[in-house]
Amino acid sequence: MSRQAVPWTPPPPDKEQPRQMRRILRLFRPYRSRLAVVGLLVGAASLVSVASPFMLKAIIDTAIPQGRVGLLSLLALGMILSAVVSSIFGVLQTLISTTVGQRVMHDLRTAVYDRLQRMSLAFFTRTRTGEVQSRIANDIGGMQATVTSTATSLVSNLTSVVATVVAMLALDWRLTAVSLLLLPVFVWISRRVGRERKKIATQRQRQMAAMAATVTESLSVSGILLGRTMGRSDSLTRSFAGESDELVDLEVRSNMAGRWRMAVISIVMAAMPAFIYWTAGVAFAISGSAVSIGTLVAFVSLQQGLFRPTVSLLSTGVDMQTSLALFQRIFEYLDLPIDITEPENPVHLDTVKGEVAFQNVEFRYDNKSGPILDGIDTTVPAGGSLAVVGPTGAGKSTLSYLVPRLYDVTGGRVTLDGVDVRDLDFDTLARAVGVVSQETYLFHASVAENLRFAKPDATDEELVAAARAAQIHDHIASLPDGYDTVVGERGHRFSGGEKQRLAIARTILRDPPVLVLDEATSALDTRTEQAVQEAIDALSADRTTITIAHRLSTVRGADQIIVLDSGRIAERGTHEELLDLDGRYAALVHRDAQLEPTR
Repeated sequence: MSRQAVPWTPPPPDKEQPRQMRRILRLFRPYRSRLAVVGLLVGAASLVSVASPFMLKAIIDTAIPQGRVGLLSLLALGMILSAVVSSIFGVLQTLISTTVGQRVMHDLRTAVYDRLQRMSLAFFTRTRTGEVQSRIANDIGGMQATVTSTATSLVSNLTSVVATVVAMLALDWRLTAVSLLLLPVFVWISRRVGRERKKIATQRQRQMAAMAATVTESLSVSGILLGRTMGRSDSLTRSFAGESDELVDLEVRSNMAGRWRMAVISIVMAAMPAFIYWTAGVAFAISGSAVSIGTLVAFVSLQQGLFRPTVSLLSTGVDMQTSLALFQRIFEYLDLPIDITEPENPVHLDTVKGEVAFQNVEFRYDNKSGPILDGIDTTVPAGGSLAVVGPTGAGKSTLSYLVPRLYDVTGGRVTLDGVDVRDLDFDTLARAVGVVSQETYLFHASVAENLRFAKPDATDEELVAAARAAQIHDHIASLPDGYDTVVGERGHRFSGGEKQRLAIARTILRDPPVLVLDEATSALDTRTEQAVQEAIDALSADRTTITIAHRLSTVRGADQIIVLDSGRIAERGTHEELLDLDGRYAALVHRDAQLEPTR
């Protein structure tokens, strides 16, 4: 059965909206008990708030005309208590809902980060780093208002609207009908505005992601070096300014989308009290049926109370439409298929001897492209050494990445101690295989922290022993802060050879039985290469070693050398055997010999 991943494409956004809403609601499921408390507080606050207009009606129609001071005092005190209780409920509701919202955002950030950690190397080779960062920072950050306050605001305003309308009907159904006459039109307008803002929000987030990618690439240490040395600093600034200008336009469009239409709604809602007074006056003039002053004042008070939650409810609908665009971008990442997974019942090896075998291995990036590797068969005994050489693009690095499962084979299999690496649990594979590549990555942290990334519980003595084995201890000790020295962005405070030796020390701490060296010395000068090679020799002792070589001087002592050409094994043997063949390997050796004096 083929284990090749099927390419993934996101479904059409319009058809996804109902499913998207269900997924958003599921995010809140772990916090339903807290949300139930919020719901109770919202309901209680709404009931308390609509009681004030009825008490106001009683004050105007009964307590003041009849001179009942006791009733007047009681009703006035009730109105004050109503405001106090509503405020307390509002504070508690905000506290709980904000806490729930922040926990949901935490869950989303963690889920996206975890998903990305489990993606194959192929995903990161085709995705800009700034794009990934933008999804986590800008998109999830942009949803903050939705998940912390919008959901609660929706429930609160909806409850307030329902309670207020019921109270208005209880006072006078005719005035209520007049007040709600234009509500369907307002809802229709707000939905149109919401769709418009959602479309703009999608464009805005894409532009923000593009800007984040530009900043990440051009303002890194390597980006600054490239820009300065190529004389492109001004050009990069102009390019960034252009992207920023596009973002300005999108931000203005986003904020102004439907603003005039929503302003018309606000004007109409604000003018409703005057319309209510006019309606009551006309009704009295025509039919002689009068509404009591207390009823009219209480009704207008309720109607004004209806204004704020109604407008807020319409605005909330618009905000939710905008936020759907952000949720859609986050769900796109959460729905990415994970190419490299553990099987349901993975094999765990307590002890790894280190035999690595490639059995009829084939690898291709997708079904449309040709094979990068084809029919690779070779075995590296435990403790043995294999060197892989060949021209650029022959598939050397890809072959080495199959052992630690940075990629998965698309045909055949790679085994460790006779077990398919795809059947092993990740812990076994991580303990068994160490990788030292040409591009050494160091965190912006101290030397000690970088080394302990391989073994968090390593003692200071173990750090020193690993550094000595990698021939970097003396240099670290000579630094003012020693092992507490901060290495700088991507380790730029250290030379290439020093970074390589730090990487080797880090791998020594990990102590893997299988070692993959991916052109670990190809970018170094001859003198530095010799120092690093001595460290590599110390690291390789008694380990199964697979070396991807650019300079053939580093692989002459390998137990077996294979020459790759267009993804196939063209030659194999020891150094001496391959020289006797006088084929591709011999040609590579002669090329190196001619280049040696110029190094």
